[in-house]
Amino acid sequence: MRKKQHIQLSTNDLTHLQEITSRGNIPARVSRRAMALLQLHQGQTYTAVAQTLGVTKQAVSIWAGRYRDDGLAFLKDKQRSGRPRKIDSVDEAKITALACSDPPQGHSQWTLRLLADHAVELIEADTISYSKVHQILKKTSSSRT
Repeated sequence: MRKKQHIQLSTNDLTHLQEITSRGNIPARVSRRAMALLQLHQGQTYTAVAQTLGVTKQAVSIWAGRYRDDGLAFLKDKQRSGRPRKIDSVDEAKITALACSDPPQGHSQWTLRLLADHAVELIEADTISYSKVHQILKKTSSSRT
């Protein structure tokens, strides 16, 4: 017979996990990971926990390893890498305000290309595409016209 693969939680960790699983307003990932730790603490195998939670045995094994390495900090996902945003929310607000203002002289309304050209000066960026301006304005409920 195989030995059960379980972990021992500290008293503080056990209390914390019981508290967060009793709350109803936590992300499903956090809840699943917390329940897995609690079940492993009770002596259940990786396979049994995986079947109970509807995840793979490998996922449970990874969670147990991360708990051993990082403690309860593993419950929340680490920040993912990726390209940083070039335009922040303040600049997006400036572009939206520009779109709501009167168009320049000689134009009856703002076009996306015209907004992009003016936005470069407004937010002091090297470039901004008209499709990016479209994405920004699409988030708002107002109309350019």
